[in-house]
Amino acid sequence: MLYNPKARYTARATQFLYLSVLAVLLVTTFYPAPVEGVSIALILSVKLIPLLALAIPVFKGNNRGYIWLAFVVIFYFTQAVVSAWLSQGAAGPVILMLLTLLLFIVAMVHLKVNRRVTG
Repeated sequence: MLYNPKARYTARATQFLYLSVLAVLLVTTFYPAPVEGVSIALILSVKLIPLLALAIPVFKGNNRGYIWLAFVVIFYFTQAVVSAWLSQGAAGPVILMLLTLLLFIVAMVHLKVNRRVTG
């Protein structure tokens, strides 16, 4: 639910970044090559289910959903930072790190802009 007309822009930016993070997670599963001996379905479920569980609140504009999204994105950001460090700056982890950082920031800005007006 949007309480402020300006919140439409931050909600759209959050939704775009959310889909971008999902896309990067999907692409990095298959590129450069899938991990040998591990089920692709298992890898995708571990990577995507925590974020996909928040799809409805993100697209409906539920503020509590955005708060939970911020908590979950912190874990993805931490994993991306560690992967970027260990891979010495490979493109996939760096892009994921930047996208998750932007997603966190934009979600927090949306919560600030979309506060309920009282009084």
